Amino acid sequence: MAAPNPGLMQRFEDYQPSKRALGWSCALCVVATMIVGFSWGGWVTGGTAAEMARKAADGASANLAATFCVAQFKSDPAQAVQLASLSKLDSWDRTSFITKGGWATLPGMKEPVSGAADLCAQQLMAPPPPMASAAETPK
Repeated sequence: MAAPNPGLMQRFEDYQPSKRALGWSCALCVVATMIVGFSWGGWVTGGTAAEMARKAADGASANLAATFCVAQFKSDPAQAVQLASLSKLDSWDRTSFITKGGWATLPGMKEPVSGAADLCAQQLMAPPPPMASAAETPK
């Protein structure tokens, strides 16, 4: 009589992989981990991280300069006249108007921060936020 065929679990328990098979398994797991990490895990290289940090810093500088620009513009004695002139311009001319007025240039700098004049013009042209009435404010 023939010996019965061993079941799947018995064959799995009896299996003894060679060192070569273990080595290839480890190498393939490392490669698969790297592919998943860079594709879906959000991993980036050092160069990409540096570029992302530079863009974030530039954006933060432009936002800070734009906030200063709006404050400078609003403190100008001729603010109403300037705002009327700004609103009459086309959107692409507003940046040069802000730059020529000197509002986008931070103290101590010779040139305005890149992107600040555009953000400043957008903030100046944005409608003011609605004021909360006394009935809506929590007590």
